[in-house]
Amino acid sequence: QPQLAESGGDLVQPGGSLRLSCTASGFTLRYYAIGWFRQAPGKEREGVSCISTSAGSTSYGDSVKGRFTISRDNGKNTAYLQMNSLKPEDTAVYYCAATGTCTGFSPLSRYYYWGQGTQVTVSS
Repeated sequence: QPQLAESGGDLVQPGGSLRLSCTASGFTLRYYAIGWFRQAPGKEREGVSCISTSAGSTSYGDSVKGRFTISRDNGKNTAYLQMNSLKPEDTAVYYCAATGTCTGFSPLSRYYYWGQGTQVTVSS
């Protein structure tokens, strides 16, 4: 059964860094583009970043450009989201999802498999 599992969420102070991981099981990650999303309480799920199958193409939401970096290690069936210069407004549950190509974050139905999310809290 295809599954994605996120890890690495934590409580961090403003200006700090975290690296999230997204590990696939039950399918081969190298054949899928991977997107990262986040959802804060009372808000809609927001696209954060996406990386193509070969990592040759990446995209970022405007609110995280220059601070977040997406990457992948197909040999480990894992994708990553490095988050630097974190702000309180980055607080959310972060999800990873698999899709065919990175041609936009919506509709969410384009993404076939979803993880259960990992909590990131940025607070002093």
